[in-house]
Order: sequence, then structure tokens, then C-alpha cells
Amino acid sequence: MRMKPFYRTPLGERVYIFVIYLLITLLCLSIVLPFLNILALSFNAGKDAERGGIYFWPRVWSIQNFKEVFASSNIVTAFGISLFRTVVGTVASVFLTAMGAYALKSRTMPGVRFFTLLIFFTMLFSGGMIPYYMLLKSLHLTNTIWVYIIPSLYSAWNLIIMRTFFQQIHPSLEESARMDGYNDFAIFMRIIMPLSKPVIAVIALFNAVGHWNDWFTGAFYVRSAKLRPLSTLLQEMLTRAEAMRSKLESAAGMNQYDALEKMQVTGDSMKMATIIIVVAPIIIIYPFIQKYFAQGVMIGSIKE
Repeated sequence: MRMKPFYRTPLGERVYIFVIYLLITLLCLSIVLPFLNILALSFNAGKDAERGGIYFWPRVWSIQNFKEVFASSNIVTAFGISLFRTVVGTVASVFLTAMGAYALKSRTMPGVRFFTLLIFFTMLFSGGMIPYYMLLKSLHLTNTIWVYIIPSLYSAWNLIIMRTFFQQIHPSLEESARMDGYNDFAIFMRIIMPLSKPVIAVIALFNAVGHWNDWFTGAFYVRSAKLRPLSTLLQEMLTRAEAMRSKLESAAGMNQYDALEKMQVTGDSMKMATIIIVVAPIIIIYPFIQKYFAQGVMIGSIKE
């Protein structure tokens, strides 16, 4: 069907389309412009950035901020830890969550409503940080690499999202597979999982971003510096940079500008470089799964 030219549409519809496009444009600008500002500050000399006036293009180009971040001796190890926990944690979490969702979508499994309510109950209440730490310690997970993986294997919210998607798959596909001699695990692996790429992409993206950006676990549940992920290490580096600046400014006879002259980078410039380092992998990966993500966010919106 051929669409009408825009100028022939009713006035009310044209106003509606204009408002929608205007809101989308403003939303995009509110996301893109701050990121461009951070990118410009990360590639600008730290001392010069303190003068202000930098918006979307560096005034004094410099990669010293990134050199300072990557100068740490533990940066390679921290990157490996983050990569390991992101890949292993995401794959394991998606697979186990999908298995649980496949079981709960069954209307014939005994106690399915009870287990669904039990899982939903965990979304409403939490034991708190201290009981959680005591639980991890009793399981001998603290100060090990598995503290990043095992506690995040299961998510009630992700399980419910997957179960909703699985329920939209027509039951006749499973019935045909059973007639061909497939058992439950074979149906899950050969039929359900291949048909669930949109929801798998969404859940995998959520898990990967959560693992990559998580600095809290490494800061509170891990003592060894060799087991710290990249996000935790960068957070510690920012804290040390701010402390160094405070010491310089508090030195006798030294004002703020004298302190900045003695520093190649500042805490704010390192912070901008850190944001770019943390966000860059997600920005690189997202375009490859964007087509699945657009389908996955519509889960449950269409009822037959």
C-alpha cells in the first residue's frame, strides 16, 4: 500500500508526527551530546580541561589520561578477570535461566504455580548486605573468582521474561518433536533455544553489561588485588588520583593552580577516560545484537 505524501495528511496527524520526531530528536541529543562531551574531555590535556570551555571537541589533544589509566601493573590482569566473568557469567546465566524458564512454562509440571510464586517472592525482598556477605563467606566464595559467577547465575526477573517468551512458542512444535522421539532436553536444545534468539540476546546483553560494569563485588567481597576486575581497579585509581590532588592542594604555599601544574592529569580527566574505557566494549558489541534486541524488548506486548 502506497503511503500518502506528508503534506496531504490531515493537520492533526502532521502535528502528531512532528511532536513525535521532535521528542525522539531531543532524547537522542540528551544521550549523544553528554557522551561527546565526555569523549572530548578524555582526549584533552587534564590541566587544560580545568579551564573549562570544552564541549564536543578537545582543545589540547592528549592521550596522557589513557596512558595514566593503563600504566597500572594490574590492568592486564584486571581486564582478563572482567573478560572472564563477563563471558563465563553471561553464558552460564543465560543457559541456566533458560532451563528454569522452560520448566516453569509447562502447565503440566506439578507445583508449577507454587514455584513461580516462590521465585517471584525473591524479587520483592532481600536479606541485606551483611547476611549476604555471611552467606558468601560460609560458601567459601569470598576472595575467589567464583564470587563473580555463582551468585549471578540466576535472576528472577530474567527468568520471568524468558518464560513469557517461551509461552509464545506454539505447543504444536513440541508435540511434533515428541512424536519424533525427542525428550525434554532435546526439545529445549534443538527447538526452544534456536527459536529464542531475540530473548537470549536481550538477557545476554543485560547480563554482560551488569558483569562488565560491576565494581561493587570486587571492592567488598574480594581482598586480593590480583582478583579485582577492571571496573574495581579503575574506581580505585580514580580515588587515588583525587587523594593525590587533595594532598598537592593542601601543601604549604601551594594553591589550586600550582597543584594542577604539577599534575599531568587530573581526577576529572581520568574519570572521563575511565568512562570511555568501560563503555567502549559495550558500544562495539551492541550493533551486532541490535536486531535481536529490538525484537526482544517487545516480549509479551502481543496477545493472540
